[in-house]
Amino acid sequence: MPRAAERITSLDEATLRDTLVEANVPTLLMVLFQLSGNRSWLREPYLPTRIPGMSDHDDGGLSPDLQQRVRNAAATAVLAWDQGRPVTVPAPRGDLLTTMLSVCMGEQVAPDFEPMMAEELGFAPARSRVVDTERAAGFPVVVIGAGVSGLAATVKLRELGVPVTVLEKNATVGGTWLENRYPGAGVDTPSHLYSFSYFPRRWTAHFAKRDELARYLEEFADHFELWPHIRLRHEVTAIEWDDTAQRWTVTVVGPDGGTDRFTARAVVTAVGQLNRPAVPDIEGAADFTGPVFHSARWPDGLDVTGKRVAVVGTGASAMQIVPAVADRVASLTVYQRSPQWVAPNANYFEPVSPRKDWLITHVPYYRAWYRVRLAWTFNDKTHASLQIDPDWGLGQHAVNAVNDGHRTYFTRYLMRELDGRPDLQAKTLPDYPPFGKRMLLDNGWFKALRRPNVELVTAPVTRFTRTGVETSDGRKRPADVVVFATGFEARKLLGELGIRGRSGRTLRGVWGDDDAYAYLGITVPDFPNLFLTYGPHTNLGHGGSYITVAECQVRYIVDLVAQMIDTDITSVEPRADVTERYNRDLDDAHARMIWTHPGMDTWYRNRNGRVVTNSPWRIVDYWALTRRADLDDFVVRTRLEG
Repeated sequence: MPRAAERITSLDEATLRDTLVEANVPTLLMVLFQLSGNRSWLREPYLPTRIPGMSDHDDGGLSPDLQQRVRNAAATAVLAWDQGRPVTVPAPRGDLLTTMLSVCMGEQVAPDFEPMMAEELGFAPARSRVVDTERAAGFPVVVIGAGVSGLAATVKLRELGVPVTVLEKNATVGGTWLENRYPGAGVDTPSHLYSFSYFPRRWTAHFAKRDELARYLEEFADHFELWPHIRLRHEVTAIEWDDTAQRWTVTVVGPDGGTDRFTARAVVTAVGQLNRPAVPDIEGAADFTGPVFHSARWPDGLDVTGKRVAVVGTGASAMQIVPAVADRVASLTVYQRSPQWVAPNANYFEPVSPRKDWLITHVPYYRAWYRVRLAWTFNDKTHASLQIDPDWGLGQHAVNAVNDGHRTYFTRYLMRELDGRPDLQAKTLPDYPPFGKRMLLDNGWFKALRRPNVELVTAPVTRFTRTGVETSDGRKRPADVVVFATGFEARKLLGELGIRGRSGRTLRGVWGDDDAYAYLGITVPDFPNLFLTYGPHTNLGHGGSYITVAECQVRYIVDLVAQMIDTDITSVEPRADVTERYNRDLDDAHARMIWTHPGMDTWYRNRNGRVVTNSPWRIVDYWALTRRADLDDFVVRTRLEG
């Protein structure tokens, strides 16, 4: 966002008025109020209506006449600002900001959102730490992984003055957006939200595809000069704590196949939850004569044009693959285990128009308010509707009255999109509550299912033949290519990475295969100076941008490292009682939420029914919990103790 007191260009009035035709009116109202200070823009008749679904709601529900009044006034105010007129309300806070947020969103925004939103909008300074440079230089950190979390951790630790070595198993940075190359791969969170708060980009699409996301992360590494700190093609095989030296030893296999070791005062894991493919063991797979692979391992150069393709699964990856290839394959058979709820979004395939890009780039405060509106829509807006109402009596289809309203809305959309195809309507309508699994955006899914060369099969796959797939009803269907869109080993956090802690136990031994826990999803008792990103219970099941969570986690880790450097602490690990209490509160919160609903099967839960991946907290709650690290929550050792 341009600083309000800076003139970034000499604005052309004709250009400004032309671009305002495509402005998001609720966003523009906030800009107009800040520039002018006229409170009438925060009252009737200019109050926007509530954002329906997951849309941008550009007109705010206002009449064309009122919209034009807002645009005209905004043009006058922006031109005056460009000519040097001071901003009347440069940094609203407190009740005023809460009122502005409520007006902008078209509904009441609780006051507890104000501190987080003030920081996001640039009205409150982001918390930062400064430590003695000489001490910081003696606190080397190893970061494992160069995806979103790893890059974020590296930037902020480098700002602290800490030496950082990043160990990345791949040939370049990018993590998920490097590895997932399947057709249609992209983000289902708006691009302007799925980005670092301190590194904006001029996105070409409202929902960026894989190539642009990968470029963004490479640009991030370029901008912050991270490449000298990154060791590519270095795969970590073991991490072991030396309690005498109070250091970690990290063992890696390098690009030449040789073994190397790094020592560090602290280790940050940034390996993600969704990067180890879950591939079902199906009889006869070795006998199939064509390519068989997981969606995250799509072969380079594979052309499916004219092929008979089978896609096993109907989750997020399948929903992107199927519409992307349906018009060029000979046939496409989709094998569904359970249907998914699908939400409409008119912007899914839309490019960011030159007008909208101009507004975001040139109009003061516009980018920040536009991003905050996206955050409200995709982050915490739905959280309250995911709480189980014990008095709700309509069975398994919903958990409360609002959730039942969601079900009605999404059901109507499904029925409308599949009108005339009662067979598909019956197969695709879920029997569990909306948001019980991650809500997916319609990217042409329903239209693809209607195509004459596409078949949706609900019978389970039981075996491969040499030339196709057989289902439980004995039906055999031919295939030239089989794609497993079957998700990831998300419950087996950190995979097979061998991490051995203070007492000699491994983290896998402590957690087992599917029962991970941590304090704040970041630290684990008995594993000093080990900091997790995207750890247990930090997945956003209710929606939103994981980058927001990554920034929260990195801020907490950096604050903890800074306190260690400042006070000559050699190691910290969370107290067992603090960790137990946090996880007890977390489990209690989950017990009241939709993901423990018995009417569905989800990868969020382990074999005992415990939710192990998702956060039960709103993002604003997690932001507050990770605002700063409290050393009283930790077992602390110092050099003075020997």
